[in-house]
Amino acid sequence: MDDIEALRDFSRFYTQRLGLLGQSYLDSGLGMTEVRVLWELANGGLGTARAIAERLGLDEGYLSRLLAGFERKGWIERKPDPEDARRRRLALTAEGRKQAASHDAASRKAVGVFLGEMSPDARALLGDGLARVKQAFNPPRTAELRDLAPGDSGWIVERHGLLYARDEGYDASFEALVAEIMAEFIRNHDPARERGWIAWGGGRRLGSVFCVSRGDKTAQLRLFFLEPEARGLGLGRMMLEACLGFAREKGYRELVLWTHESHRAACRLYERAGFEKLGSRAEHEFGQDTVVVDYRIGL
Repeated sequence: MDDIEALRDFSRFYTQRLGLLGQSYLDSGLGMTEVRVLWELANGGLGTARAIAERLGLDEGYLSRLLAGFERKGWIERKPDPEDARRRRLALTAEGRKQAASHDAASRKAVGVFLGEMSPDARALLGDGLARVKQAFNPPRTAELRDLAPGDSGWIVERHGLLYARDEGYDASFEALVAEIMAEFIRNHDPARERGWIAWGGGRRLGSVFCVSRGDKTAQLRLFFLEPEARGLGLGRMMLEACLGFAREKGYRELVLWTHESHRAACRLYERAGFEKLGSRAEHEFGQDTVVVDYRIGL
């Protein structure tokens, strides 16, 4: 199944599973679009018909007829816009707010029943999957760095193993190396001089970077990784600056790292940040012929 059919298949599955196909959503007497417009009026902070149409991608003529129906039912009223007398702002009446609250409660109840049939592990899997779907449609533009927490190391090992196998053809020995680095860090790192960060955005992990000691004056950058959809947004630079700042703060005189020549975007990032290329060497590792590149920067 290709990507197009996979998305269509998922759309057919979830619309049926959540009961979105009937003429009356959750026996409310309203269609799905009407319920969504009512929700936007109650929660979206969108005061004009044009704003709602743009937000939901609706034809303005269709939305006008829908809103006229709400008005006949006494659910909305139109008031002059204090900033522009030519415009009318939409507001829910008391009855409209009552209807919106009723539909919202019914929806929460229906979804609660749906989730109640799932195990805690299945619900966690669903939550992660929903975050990934949203992420795919709306990649994050910002992220925050958090300290390494329980569960992060397993994600780091998994994502390195999967993506480097897919993109570079590395075998399982690379995943084993990442697992060994993580195990060593968790067991023996010095919190006063070593640190690991996880980049979070859109409710999920996007990347990792570590600063580890290689002596009193030398630190090493390790496990610098970004999910593919998070690359090219400036997050890598932010993570690199965090590592450099930490190393300076702890009194290291230099930061070193090694990478592979095939990681061209990472090499450009290091060089733009002022890292000096020390040299390169051909190796056969992780089931592939590689070229290892060494970098350093004075702090």
